[in-house]
Amino acid sequence: MKILVTGGLGFIGSHTVVELLQKDYEVVIIDNLSNSSISVLEGITSITQKSPQFHKIDLKDKLRLSEFFEEHHDLDGIIHFAASKAVGESVEKPLLYYENNINTLVLVLQEMRRKELSNFIFSSSCTVYGQADELPITEEAPVKKAESPYGNTKQIGEEIIQEYAKTNPQFNAISLRYFNPIGAHKSTEIGELPIGVPQNLIPFITQTAAGKRKELSVFGNDYPTPDGTAVRDYIHVVDLAKAHIVALERLINAKNKKNYEVFNLGTGKGNSVLEVIQAFEKVSQQKLPYKIVDRREGDITAAYADTTKANTDLGWKAELGIEDSLKSAWEWQLKQE
Repeated sequence: MKILVTGGLGFIGSHTVVELLQKDYEVVIIDNLSNSSISVLEGITSITQKSPQFHKIDLKDKLRLSEFFEEHHDLDGIIHFAASKAVGESVEKPLLYYENNINTLVLVLQEMRRKELSNFIFSSSCTVYGQADELPITEEAPVKKAESPYGNTKQIGEEIIQEYAKTNPQFNAISLRYFNPIGAHKSTEIGELPIGVPQNLIPFITQTAAGKRKELSVFGNDYPTPDGTAVRDYIHVVDLAKAHIVALERLINAKNKKNYEVFNLGTGKGNSVLEVIQAFEKVSQQKLPYKIVDRREGDITAAYADTTKANTDLGWKAELGIEDSLKSAWEWQLKQE
């Protein structure tokens, strides 16, 4: 079966491509390399001994995208990762985020409609819940007003897919609401490779430990949590990648009773920023310099998943813990030195 992965050289995309290839799917990647590197393709090939097709395309280029779908009209499914993804940057550059995340989604769906393609997985986020009233967060939790333009693009994206699914019974889609993906492939051939200053906690931690950054900034220690720092559900990227394969099989085998579903993907456990730092120091044997600074706009207090639906309906469960994830992230960082 032939699967298109947009943003397939990115952090989560590349790990998902590996899992697809190892399950003998034929994989076609689209990536514009705006937040990824062509070297990731070598890493994927090294792990799997298979070479996915790669097309350097910006999804905003409607003509080029249309030509791609003329050539690849026989796709069995699309996994759509391609998007800008930093909360802080989205607050500073909202129009960039709406153009990259919303316009491109619409263009891909229009091409799917034109070619009568059915199976679609959307890379969504727990940011759609904002600061949830209850923890852990179930899929039934209300979608609140977004705390950032990034979060808003994920909410709008889900609405667009759901409304399109209502009008087209042949179209099947699943939105996967990720909590906080971290870690790297055990081979250290692929991992999180931020361009410029990292926007996410773990690459900032590993780069600081490696001496690339002077110190880590902890954004706020006055949250209403046990140690005052924000709490998140950190999930190993390989566990997350495997969930995409299970979701894809659910779509292809038409196991889902509705043609649009959502699933939380997390571990079901929250860790504070200070807990993550302590866990990293343990697995790396490195002392991590950090300072407490003001909270960041758009950040929430705590979020961790109720994973019952994914465990039961998808038959998927996260297997790797926070220390596994941090160890793999550190080994990946050391390979970059």
